[in-house]
Amino acid sequence: MPKLQVVDPVIFRVAIPVPVYRLFDYIAPADLDLKAIKPGVRLEVPFGKSKKIAYLLEITQQSDIDVTKLKPIIRVLDQQSLLSSKDLRLLQWASDYYQHPLGEVISTAFPTALRQGKPAELKVEKHYCLTELGKAIDSSDLKRTPKQKNLLEKFQTSAEATLSEAELAEWNQQWRPALNLLITKQLLAESAINTTYIAPKVVIKNQPLTCNPQQQTAINNVCSHLTSFNTFLLEGVTGSGKTEVYLQIIQTVLEQGSQVLVLVPEITLTPQLEARFKHRFAVNIAISHSKLTDKQRQIAWLQMQSGQCSIMLGTRSALFTPLKRLGLIILDEEHDGSFKQQEGFRFSARDVALVRAKLLSVPVVLGSATPSLESLHNVNKQRYTLLHLPERAGNSTEPTLQLLDIRNKAIQEGLSDALIGEIHKTLAKNEQVLLFLNRRGFAPTLICHGCGWVARCLYCDANLVIHYDEGRLRCHHCERDQQLLKQCPDCKSAQLTPLGLGTERVERVLAELFADKVIVRLDRDTTQRKGVLENYLQQINAGSIDIILGTQMLAKGHHFPNVTLVAILDVDSGLFSIDFHASEKLAQMIVQVSGRAGRADKPGKVIMQTRQPEHPLLTTLITQGYNSFAKTVLEERKEATLPPFSYQALLRVQSLEPEAPKLFFQALAELIPIIKKHHTLVLGPVAAPMAKRAGQYRYQMLFQNTRRVELQAFLKTLMPAMTQLKQAKKVRWSLDVDPIDLY
Repeated sequence: MPKLQVVDPVIFRVAIPVPVYRLFDYIAPADLDLKAIKPGVRLEVPFGKSKKIAYLLEITQQSDIDVTKLKPIIRVLDQQSLLSSKDLRLLQWASDYYQHPLGEVISTAFPTALRQGKPAELKVEKHYCLTELGKAIDSSDLKRTPKQKNLLEKFQTSAEATLSEAELAEWNQQWRPALNLLITKQLLAESAINTTYIAPKVVIKNQPLTCNPQQQTAINNVCSHLTSFNTFLLEGVTGSGKTEVYLQIIQTVLEQGSQVLVLVPEITLTPQLEARFKHRFAVNIAISHSKLTDKQRQIAWLQMQSGQCSIMLGTRSALFTPLKRLGLIILDEEHDGSFKQQEGFRFSARDVALVRAKLLSVPVVLGSATPSLESLHNVNKQRYTLLHLPERAGNSTEPTLQLLDIRNKAIQEGLSDALIGEIHKTLAKNEQVLLFLNRRGFAPTLICHGCGWVARCLYCDANLVIHYDEGRLRCHHCERDQQLLKQCPDCKSAQLTPLGLGTERVERVLAELFADKVIVRLDRDTTQRKGVLENYLQQINAGSIDIILGTQMLAKGHHFPNVTLVAILDVDSGLFSIDFHASEKLAQMIVQVSGRAGRADKPGKVIMQTRQPEHPLLTTLITQGYNSFAKTVLEERKEATLPPFSYQALLRVQSLEPEAPKLFFQALAELIPIIKKHHTLVLGPVAAPMAKRAGQYRYQMLFQNTRRVELQAFLKTLMPAMTQLKQAKKVRWSLDVDPIDLY
């Protein structure tokens, strides 16, 4: 009797988004057509007592686990792979480099709905347009129904012939009832737009601007290297026309049939850049950032993945979006710390973008008026090509910078008499003023004048910030808040006094000093609601606002043609820090804020109030500029063997129990000598600069090596050994490779 042939089962090796540094094996269904299944598809698998969405990485017939103990997968969710082999290689690299579990890394590449296992299909969106009656009617006829009137005006003023459901939802979440009523009145109708994607033959709507020689040189340089990996650092003074350089390079890439990924550090920068892209290009543009709905982000992701959109504009989370035919990556404001993820999977969008571009053999353009010291170091090492724009575009000139010594001077809530006089002069010329203070709230401290008691957060080593408008005391670290106190809890006196400045406090004194002027405050407290910031920016550009007061959301990228005076109210607050990154960040902030002045044909002035007028950082910036400052700091970093002349990783540990982090580090201290093979410097453990935050006691340890490969080898050995420590189960820990701050 012939022997039965035993066929080894097919095994799917998958990554699951759980905090475990390993892959998992499952049995593939016997009736599955394996030729149609490729790595990159999503699967549903049993995991413990629950089900998880997993990502297929390998099809094999070998397993280190007894096959009889392997569970079968529940179902395959995708007929085709959603990630290409190069997408998977990039994610594997990011997992290895940042020492983060691969399943969680892959999960970050997907929008929320796809992580939850929902179908990866683009539903046909409805589009709507004006009828002939809708084009002819005066919107004031609908004044009794303001929602319908606003929606009709949206259509009448739109540059597009039709508006999609997504565009209407972005404009106003409550659009549908008004639309249905306008359809009933035959003012709007569903459009018969062709929803089948056809690549446009012409990619531009409006012709490019005329560039100066430096801009043209930069454009030519990048466009001559579009078929290979190169990194270009576009260093241009604020207002030098970097965006026009981007636009003309993008045009060439689009004409070749490729897609472009453009990353910006802040959500606030997307509306004006999106407007410029839509004005210039006749192609589909996808937007991706955290303020959009899950549905909007899924549509954008699928449109780029399927090739239906040509440009993706987004924040760092857009970096891993799969693109069918990527031809160029641009990072605007490449120096910005927002490109570094600070929680969970702590990656640098700038650094991962370079790896992605290298895998795909496409160029990267890093743009900034104040390049990071790492990028300038890479230029010095000839790893990057420097493209320099030393002059402002058009007729605008760089603003004059002035240090205003406020020692022994009368101050009204942060405003010196000299500054108040300059504001009056500027407003008298019908020009706008921008005041910068990087601290929201009314005041950072509430102190008792009677006994010295200070309002402190019970859960953090931090003072509670006064928010007078809301009548609250709030911690800006854990966001816990309480009612504003009227008497001291210690001595019962009513002599509670605000100490220090916040934007809310400055806004009050501005309203008194300039009662006839329109003042707007832009910070996280005033711009939380959807559309508020965009509305304020439109008013500023329309000239209907006189004084703009705000935090760092105003510091970069915004173009305010009529702002001729910029004042930094408290430049000293960043001069004294224990973190070696602080001077670089302060210099970048000063230059970026200064760049908002005099961007059109009117000359600009920047005033920095200081009690440290002889401080070398300030004097170097004013007399010699950012490049001289950067050169000096790079020399100092070289002497101290600090990044970019060495490489760091910061291990942060926290626990609700004050002794648990110490016990963990004691165990780790015994482990490190066993696995340490290279000259990796181990510093600490020490208490974190904020030793208690959100009720957690925090300690940290710094690893440093002059060779990146040696640091990576050390971490690769340390991580699995560390996770096996029994003390590791009693703490929360995270590893930050290439930290941008030591907090």
